[in-house]
Amino acid sequence: MSVQVVSAAAAAKVPEVELKDLSPAEAEPQLGLSTAAVSAMAPAAGGGDPEAPAPAAERPPAPGPGSGPAAALSPAAGKVPQASAMKRSDPHHQHQRHRDGGEALVSPDGTVTEAPRTVKKIQFADQKQEFNKRPTKIGRRSLSRSISQSSTDSYSSAASYTDSSDDETSPRDKQQKNSKGNSDFCVKNIKQAEFGRREIEIAEQEMPALMALRKRAQGEKPLAGAKIVGCTHITAQTAVLMETLGALGAQCRWAACNIYSTLNEVAAALAENGFPVFAWKGESEDDFWWCIDRCVNVEGWQPNMILDDGGDLTHWIYKKYPNMFKKIKGIVEESVTGVHRLYQLSKAGKLCVPAMNVNDSVTKQKFDNLYCCRESILDGLKRTTDMMFGGKQVVVCGYGEVGKGCCAALKAMGSIVYVTEIDPICALQACMDGFRLVKLNEVIRQVDIVITCTGNKNVVTREHLDRMKNSCIVCNMGHSNTEIDVASLRTPELTWERVRSQVDHVIWPDGKRIVLLAEGRLLNLSCSTVPTFVLSITATTQALALIELYNAPEGRYKQDVYLLPKKMDEYVASLHLPTFDAHLTELTDEQAKYLGLNKNGPFKPNYYRY
Repeated sequence: MSVQVVSAAAAAKVPEVELKDLSPAEAEPQLGLSTAAVSAMAPAAGGGDPEAPAPAAERPPAPGPGSGPAAALSPAAGKVPQASAMKRSDPHHQHQRHRDGGEALVSPDGTVTEAPRTVKKIQFADQKQEFNKRPTKIGRRSLSRSISQSSTDSYSSAASYTDSSDDETSPRDKQQKNSKGNSDFCVKNIKQAEFGRREIEIAEQEMPALMALRKRAQGEKPLAGAKIVGCTHITAQTAVLMETLGALGAQCRWAACNIYSTLNEVAAALAENGFPVFAWKGESEDDFWWCIDRCVNVEGWQPNMILDDGGDLTHWIYKKYPNMFKKIKGIVEESVTGVHRLYQLSKAGKLCVPAMNVNDSVTKQKFDNLYCCRESILDGLKRTTDMMFGGKQVVVCGYGEVGKGCCAALKAMGSIVYVTEIDPICALQACMDGFRLVKLNEVIRQVDIVITCTGNKNVVTREHLDRMKNSCIVCNMGHSNTEIDVASLRTPELTWERVRSQVDHVIWPDGKRIVLLAEGRLLNLSCSTVPTFVLSITATTQALALIELYNAPEGRYKQDVYLLPKKMDEYVASLHLPTFDAHLTELTDEQAKYLGLNKNGPFKPNYYRY
């Protein structure tokens, strides 16, 4: 990127100024700044830096002989200095910085005169128009907040390359079409599709099982005729799943299960590829249900399969379009919250189609819930708070697979970890793993971080929030946003202050504040990312569950909730072993007979707990 120095007074040509002969003391350092960085540093109108030099009309004249700064900055004095003057290397004429920021010339007799000054403007040759876009309607505080948001968004998406934080227009109010002229989608900005495609291509490299499944089953088209409506996190990994389902013959329509987890550029890439996607990062509650409705309620198209994450899509169809279940063959659900809702429907006799509980499959429980959260909890906390974990006191509410992963990661970083639990078996596991089991009330005044991962509601209440220490960090690693009573914080006596994207200060009247992350929603997918390889395991499990339910002969599955067959779990795991150059040992005929097993599995009974 070339940088040109242009005089503000010169409207036509700018004389070339050669700087190569300057001595080190005289030369100005060159800064390789991006357009976005320079724009961010530009002060907003009416909100300049208090330490910057005052305008010419406001500065007092400089003492001593010669023209003062005001004169030097007047229009009449705005001439470009000659190249020969800048190349001067006479040792008796030293260049010094004037106290007001100008160039001073010191002659041998000690007389100080001010060199001609120029008002300079930096222009980037290939992006001039971007540099000149300075905010005019926002104050300094708003500018800093927009800078913070763009900087944090850049961690997990390419949206910061192209998306403008000043664009507040709702995607619902935009008329967008992809390159094929199709407009059956609603995303933030279809122009981000190229960035999203690159992210999807990277994700494909870390999702070997899903790519292998796509390659093996593409010719058979086991999902030919399937019309799948999905409601999951829309990330690069989900995109690989959707495109795999499409390659296996399915038609898909998709919405997001979380208002903060959508990667806008990935949604744009899917829309460009012909997938009807209705999602963007930062949806309102009304937008969330509108997007789900647009997926379901479409003329000439009715779903026959549901892929859900959290149960919101299933709930919406039951509430608004119950007749659709006459043609739906099955539901695949992957979250604790969604599975809990399915069991409630089944118990009440209201579940009218078979459902596959993917959440409790071994591959989902152990890999997505345990290993994924073990890595992503630190990622989410670091990106949002920049904190150090060593010596911090943390309480983790719940010691299921998610809680186990969080506790292990924090303990390894040197944190002092407490655990709360209602299940005596999980509680005993926590004790045996070296964690202190407590009630939340016992430690709430002293801990630095509170993490919920129970799948329950009101785990952290307003009473707990009132008793927390100043600057305590509160976040949730469970699927639903019900674990922390965030609604109780939206009262007149408390002040909300946005720090950066997905980070809020909630301030009490006495000045105490807590740091609330993602407004109590899922931390890792709202504030950071999750390991792609782990999501390959989950996505492959989901794809196989869809294939199983869609192709199952009538009568195999009744109107109930089923676990993924153990054989299918083992198949998913085996597809990922080649990545590690791993080699399975095979049973001999004698060994298989002794154990009463088939040589090819399944190797564990359904009741076995890993």
